[in-house]
Amino acid sequence: MKQEKMNKFTKVILDLMFYCGIVILATLPLTLKLAGRYYSKALSDNFISMLVVFAVSGVCGLMIVTQLRRMMKTVIDGACFVPDNVRSLQMMASLSLVIAAAFIIKIILVPTPATAVVVLVFFIAALFSQVLANVFAEAIRYKEETDLTI
Repeated sequence: MKQEKMNKFTKVILDLMFYCGIVILATLPLTLKLAGRYYSKALSDNFISMLVVFAVSGVCGLMIVTQLRRMMKTVIDGACFVPDNVRSLQMMASLSLVIAAAFIIKIILVPTPATAVVVLVFFIAALFSQVLANVFAEAIRYKEETDLTI
C-alpha cells in the first residue's frame, strides 16, 4: 500500500516536471533576455549561443523526463524488467551526455563554477543510466532464461 502511494506520488512529480518543463522551454527566449538584462551581461552578449545551449539542454531534459514517465508506468503496471526500460535507460544516458556536451560549450563561452558542476552531474547521470541499462538487460536475460526452464 505504501509503495503504491510512493509510485503515484512519483508519477505526479514526473508529470508536473514534464508540463512545467514545456512552459519553461517555451518561455526560454524571454527568460534569458530578462536574465541577461538583470543578472549577467555575459548572457546578453552571448544571447544566441546561450539560447541554443539552454534550448538543447531543455529539450534533452524533457526527453529524459519522458523516458522516466514511461519507466514509471512499467513500475505501476508491475512489469519493470522489460526491454523498453533498457532502451529508455540507454536513451537517458545518451541525452545526459548531450546535456554535458552542451554545458561544456557554455563553459567555453561563459565560464562559471556551477556550469562545471552541471557537466559533472550529467556525465555521472549518463554513466549511471548506462550501468543501470546493463543491469536491467542482464535481469531480463536471467528472467527469460528462467521462464524457458520452467
